[in-house]
Amino acid sequence: MDEIKFPSLPILMVDDEDHLLYSFDLTLGDAGINNTISCNDSREVMKIVSEQELGIILLDLSLPFIHGTVLLEKIKGEFPDIPVIIITGNSEIETAVDCMKQGAFDYLLKPIERGRLVGSVKRAIELRELREENKSLKQRIFDPKLMQPEAFKKIISGNEKIHFLFHYMEGIARTSEPVLITGDTGVGKELFAAAFHLLSARKGRFVPVNVAGLDDQMFTDTLFGHKKGAFTDAVKERGGLIETAVGGTLFLDEIGDLSIPSQVKLLRLLQEREYYPLGQDEPNYSDALIIVATNQDLFHLKETGEFRKDLYFRLNVHNIAIPPLRDRLDDLPILVDHFLTEAAGKLGKKKPTPPPELITLLATYHFPGNIRELRSMIFDAVSTHKARVLSLDSFRNYLSKRRSMIEHANPGQEKDSSEPLIVFPSTQLPSPQQSQIMLIQEAMKRTKNNQSVAAQLLGISRQALNRRLKQLKR
Repeated sequence: MDEIKFPSLPILMVDDEDHLLYSFDLTLGDAGINNTISCNDSREVMKIVSEQELGIILLDLSLPFIHGTVLLEKIKGEFPDIPVIIITGNSEIETAVDCMKQGAFDYLLKPIERGRLVGSVKRAIELRELREENKSLKQRIFDPKLMQPEAFKKIISGNEKIHFLFHYMEGIARTSEPVLITGDTGVGKELFAAAFHLLSARKGRFVPVNVAGLDDQMFTDTLFGHKKGAFTDAVKERGGLIETAVGGTLFLDEIGDLSIPSQVKLLRLLQEREYYPLGQDEPNYSDALIIVATNQDLFHLKETGEFRKDLYFRLNVHNIAIPPLRDRLDDLPILVDHFLTEAAGKLGKKKPTPPPELITLLATYHFPGNIRELRSMIFDAVSTHKARVLSLDSFRNYLSKRRSMIEHANPGQEKDSSEPLIVFPSTQLPSPQQSQIMLIQEAMKRTKNNQSVAAQLLGISRQALNRRLKQLKR
């Protein structure tokens, strides 16, 4: 595999002293920053800047032929989005301050300490990427057409909220910052992570791992690997999944369950791009994109001290919040059709025809298990069906059992809902007969006047509901 370059746009280093350019290149390379261009002739700078897109410029002030201040003025005038880091000697501090006023990103005094150089360049990379992402987001959010619709082919949705997320993902696709995916269990977080990997156009692999239940040593060994002799059973050296994901994407699911010591190691990986295999004293560097996912409220975990604040804010650069199925019920028809096709193919059966009442029936359910639960329901129904038209019995029995379990666990209240089932007026209470009428009317409204489904919602027979409806018409 070809060496992966970081950052995606090259860093132009300008200095008339070749040994300094070589030193800068080595220092940045040791920190995993390997996409650099060296220039020792100030007369060539503007030609290089004009002919190719650059990420950052390291610019020495004391240059023969064209002084650095003149080059800075030209660069910021023609290419204002490129961060320029000024390199200067101790005697030129006042000039450096003037350069900052002219738009320079930072200035470094010779001799430059390693950490200062690497830290300044990394901050400039982040600034450059954020500027590019903001541009891309503005273009993508207001463009109704997707640039790479094929990346989302495994995510079945016609919902407006989901397609907004598609545009957002296209807008930030080239980021090197971490991506946080949030959403309830079963909404398809791994599918979104895989789609983002495709959008990023990274040449390496997409490597998913569920970190729930991993203690710190297992987390370290799984992700970072170990050296021979690092622990009793370490009979040979083993690379971790971060090494497998070189040039690609590492997807960490259930990040909310990570222990505090492991959170510290993850934070270092995100901030410094470095990690330590078990038994190794020198760091390795990673260029993998890190995507994490959770169904937990990280803000609450942060407030209770279960999740580190610095890691929380480091992860909150890009957030893809996937809405639950109950908030996009307009996706039910296409999801049902998709899962019917999938189930029939895998079970070796002819695809059944769904009855018209199926979508109406499913729309009355709040789907705590989201897309995954719907898929399981469809597969179960297809596995037992025999006629041309799919039977509703499997769905009715499932929903009846689920509602019974929810009512038993939370009497008088739906699970995962903070709203009471009935809201009474603050003044006069309705009579029992009025309450019954309102209840029947609401059931008919929710089921679009489907008596069979409305009767099931009310827990009565269809015949009993029909009698009550006739009484209401008198």
